[in-house]
Amino acid sequence: METISGKIRKLSDSQTMAMNQKSSELREKGIDIINLSVGEPDFNTPPHIKEAAKKAVDDNFSFYTPVGGYPDLKQAISDKLARENNLRYPPANIVVSNGAKHCIANALMVLVDDGDDVIVQAPYWVSYVELVKLAGGNNIILNSSIGTGFKITPAQLEDAITPKTKVLLLCSPNNPTGSVYSREELAGFAELLTRYPEIYIISDEIYEHINFLGKHESIASFSEIKERVVLVNGVSKAFAMTGWRIGYMAASETIIKACSKLQGQFTSGASSIAQKAAIAALTGDLSYTLKMKEAFKRRRDLVMGRAGKIEGMKISQPEGAFYLFPDISHFKGKKYEGGIIEDGNDFCMFLLEHANVAAVPGEAFGSPLHIRMSYATGESKLNEAFDRIEVALQKLV
Repeated sequence: METISGKIRKLSDSQTMAMNQKSSELREKGIDIINLSVGEPDFNTPPHIKEAAKKAVDDNFSFYTPVGGYPDLKQAISDKLARENNLRYPPANIVVSNGAKHCIANALMVLVDDGDDVIVQAPYWVSYVELVKLAGGNNIILNSSIGTGFKITPAQLEDAITPKTKVLLLCSPNNPTGSVYSREELAGFAELLTRYPEIYIISDEIYEHINFLGKHESIASFSEIKERVVLVNGVSKAFAMTGWRIGYMAASETIIKACSKLQGQFTSGASSIAQKAAIAALTGDLSYTLKMKEAFKRRRDLVMGRAGKIEGMKISQPEGAFYLFPDISHFKGKKYEGGIIEDGNDFCMFLLEHANVAAVPGEAFGSPLHIRMSYATGESKLNEAFDRIEVALQKLV
């Protein structure tokens, strides 16, 4: 008899976490690794947010929190959505969780029954397909490519819909590709989905503020489908608060009540201190966030320039987030010192061993002949990383 349950045995390990761990282990051995695998800003949390956390400690916010979040944080989220996104969600339509990933897991668990289909665009963030499995759903993967700007069309979406389809999972700005859906493109999805009232939309908008095109657009802004949208966001990326673990969702009251019920059994409320810090993040100005975004845009331009000069590496310009997702199919079949490149896994191991640069294999995102490189690190490190990559690639024949 198996000790571990079938539902857990079906899950894959997170390759982003695995590569980050391997990089850390090599560094501990004294090897100078440049880590382009990690998906978090390299900036410190802004001072006014840290001060709010210190005050919360001094004010003795050390007791259990309400399952769905402190009322003043839910009000701050409600105000933020109205102010920045022109979306009306009262606090009763909001739940605070332990990060945006937790929100997505909650939403899938309350919406998906065994055997339901969940449509996921590839390339996708590594946890989406695993969380669908955990919820008992079937992943229906819609592929996109550099040629399509890593986007799908309403026609593609409609072709994938079956009587079992329950959820469409969207991410814009996208991890790992950096693609951003325009309002016109989202309107096409909204118009289609009005004809399929049984389908819900989970919209992952965690990279909202790292958008190089201008104003962020949410599919929740289309009134005809808003009641079926679960909007997911958080403070991790915009405010350099990855370790604080605060995410939130806005949705219909029915979904919110179900997620609160689930969360009450799994984790209860999120950290009291982190919630008070999140209030400061959401009610303060965005000047620090805008400085981060401008830094990411400069880095985006830098890595585009460097990667674009590497013969055979196909790239698409990211419009948001902080990742480059090159197509490395040109290198398939190339050999080096007894090794051979067959896919992104081999390519990443080659870079780790011969360039001391860590990236994440595209297989983790549903695209085996790609790799993901994070440019959430300083410009000098990025230039050094590409210097090393260029030297290492000369070993391939």
